[in-house]
Amino acid sequence: MPDCASLTSTLREQIKADRKAVIAAFEQDGKPEKLLRHLRQNVDAVLQQLWQACALPPELALVGVGGYGRGELFPYSDVDLLILLPAPPDAALTEKLEALVQSLWDLGLDIGHSIRTPQECITEAAADITVQTSLLEARLVCGNAALLQAMQQLFYAALNPQAFYQAKMMEMRQRHQKYEDTAFSLEPNCKESPGGLRDLQVILWVAKAAGLGHSWRELAQRGLITYVEARQLMEKERAFKDIRVRLHIHCKRREDRLVFDVQTAIAKTFGLQDSGEGMQGRRASEFLMQRYYWAARVVTQLNAIMLQSLQSLLFPQAANTIAINARFNDNNGVIDITHEDVFQLHPSALLEVFLLLSQHPELKGMSARTLRAMWHARHKIDHEFRQDAANKQLFLQILQAPRGITHAMRRMNQFGILGRYLPSFRHIIGQMQHDLFHVYTVDQHILMVVRNVRRFTMTEHAHEYPFCSQLMANFPQAWLIYVGALFHDIAKGRGGDHSKLGMADAEQFCREHGLSDADTGLVVFLVEHHLTMSQVAQKRDLSDPDVIANFAAIVKDERHLTALYLLTVADIRGTSPKVWNAWKGKLLEDLYRITLRVLGGEQPSTDHELKNRQEEALKTLRLYGLPAHAHDALWKQLDVAYFLRHDASDIAWQTRTLYDKLDSEAPVVKCRLAPIGEGLQVAVYAQDKQDLFARICSYFDRKNFSILDAKIHTTRHGYALDTFLVTEQTFANSYRDIITLIEHELCELIQSDAPLPAPTKARLSRLSRNFPITPAVYLRPDERGQYWLLSISANDRTGLLYSIANVMNKYKVNLHTAKVMTLGERVEDVFLIDGVILNNSRNQMQFETELLSVLKV
Repeated sequence: MPDCASLTSTLREQIKADRKAVIAAFEQDGKPEKLLRHLRQNVDAVLQQLWQACALPPELALVGVGGYGRGELFPYSDVDLLILLPAPPDAALTEKLEALVQSLWDLGLDIGHSIRTPQECITEAAADITVQTSLLEARLVCGNAALLQAMQQLFYAALNPQAFYQAKMMEMRQRHQKYEDTAFSLEPNCKESPGGLRDLQVILWVAKAAGLGHSWRELAQRGLITYVEARQLMEKERAFKDIRVRLHIHCKRREDRLVFDVQTAIAKTFGLQDSGEGMQGRRASEFLMQRYYWAARVVTQLNAIMLQSLQSLLFPQAANTIAINARFNDNNGVIDITHEDVFQLHPSALLEVFLLLSQHPELKGMSARTLRAMWHARHKIDHEFRQDAANKQLFLQILQAPRGITHAMRRMNQFGILGRYLPSFRHIIGQMQHDLFHVYTVDQHILMVVRNVRRFTMTEHAHEYPFCSQLMANFPQAWLIYVGALFHDIAKGRGGDHSKLGMADAEQFCREHGLSDADTGLVVFLVEHHLTMSQVAQKRDLSDPDVIANFAAIVKDERHLTALYLLTVADIRGTSPKVWNAWKGKLLEDLYRITLRVLGGEQPSTDHELKNRQEEALKTLRLYGLPAHAHDALWKQLDVAYFLRHDASDIAWQTRTLYDKLDSEAPVVKCRLAPIGEGLQVAVYAQDKQDLFARICSYFDRKNFSILDAKIHTTRHGYALDTFLVTEQTFANSYRDIITLIEHELCELIQSDAPLPAPTKARLSRLSRNFPITPAVYLRPDERGQYWLLSISANDRTGLLYSIANVMNKYKVNLHTAKVMTLGERVEDVFLIDGVILNNSRNQMQFETELLSVLKV
């Protein structure tokens, strides 16, 4: 028989050939369990040959642990092995073991190995829950079966099922937190994310540790789950295994994440195809992911039921039952049904249970019996149920409860209650959003927005957004904003304007639930205009009285304005952790305050606003100790537009910096930490020249700074006074050093006559690469015919603004203002420009064409 080394190359080729054959068979029959079994059997055979060739003593055992020990092997998963010894090895045996381990690695498998005696296994397991879990799956591959049996006897004798359960629950909570406690992220890990394969394995590990069964079928036979639940769990487990197998095959490596790059390819292996065209079409990947989310939701539901059942078995408590009403009891701090068919006989209890949880803070959740009965009775929520006045009242009471609203909505969604009570909500469960700034499915985004609105009412969160909390404290019927949040995106994916379509759903809900005309009007208004305030704040000129007057005409009164402001802040925050920033918060608050003054009777007057800002700036200047008329010379060179587009604090800061440098030949660059508490403000004062804006942008491009805002102004005597709000990740730690560096380097660059460098060829994010948006350039004259408005939308990337500035510079286009808005991976910028070429239609077309070329992904 050949030795280890000479056999290895033959076995390595055998493994490759076996894997290729098994994958080919899977691509024909699509049976993941068969593939997992055959791959494991092939590796078993190879390891048995290698074990024999290495001539190891017969008293040793080669044991599979972990997933391989469980009897299944994914195409590129690691192979976890335990080499079990009856006693610590001597020198001769150590040499043989080293040769075996080297041969194992030479096979080309991803090997994880340990060499231990049975007692060492027990010692390691006691210290490490991961080792303990892997030993639960121990399976003999070859060698001494009696030795493995002896180790398992020791292992189970030392195993504490209660401690194991607690450790696995802690481990699971930490894992869920890593994935933001949601199964509905747009790039889930089918193994580790909540609702994935690992959650199913946790149930079986705990059951096995407690001696309750090794499979779903055994758990059903013992009465721990029903046969219907066992079948559902087996179906979902098979579905996740199928996806994981296809991921491995497609990526040709161990990959468990359904990232955007692979979603379409994996969808097509299931035979899914794109449907429709344009905005109303759906990608094949969307169909795949919606199936995934529905499966993950079922696993999450059944996981909650099973773990609650196991907990009650492992930690039995003496019954301490307190009657709540005829249908529910408080059983040791959890709500429990009084008899098995409560929900069948009293379908209204399907809503009542959530209301009781909100009304009784001492209740920490639902018993396994309650969860299971609710899960099996959810079909009772039908048209007749929804038309029942008592049920409508219960749903409104849940929304109006003083506490627990967020938990109630999430639980109702988790257990299929919310989607059945609101059929339009059911359609958006698991629906993806490829708009480059939402990171959650539509249903999870909606619940996140409800949560955000709710937090404005809670004193413990008042420090997060003090102004919102202040407004909410004085807002009657806050629950109406929750209803607006529930319906604001409910018509996503139907085609057409989801705001308009959602209005009809919201109005129907309000009418059916007996809301007054005024309250119905508010909710419908919120759904119709939930995007309006952010669009006005971020895209329009808030110094223009007409813009404010038009917005005030839309909101009509303070109640509608306040509700819309609160919903808008909650909505933007609920799209993605990356989308909200202090600058957007300031724009929205500015719009709110200006509009409130107009609604209070103040006329949106340029003269009035100008006077207010100048007076406030002068007060600040006096605090700086400047002479009484120090500002006069500079302010005479600034027009009304400057004062309306800058805050009083900015005007005072710039005046203090520039009052004695009016005709400075050298550029003045001044930097400070932005008053909004995020990023840096950079003011540039220099003799105006054609490439100045592009030159400044080139500097920020080279430094990888993101430009959140740009205010461009030209004085009456030909100086540029430009202000930028820029940010970068390291600012928070070293802004003082960065300020000095920017002031020095940018000043030098502005004075330089060197040619402008080419824009950085920045890498697009994976999201932008997989879901590119068609860039758009829209050029039109402004309302007064004095300037041109240039609107741009494109995928975001570093250096994009510099690329745009470069084109403007090439065509000698002058920039007057810039509204820079970043929505996650998408930018929507608006520029006020003029230039001779814009008066010639042919040149104008060339300008737009070149802009499109630099925006293109």
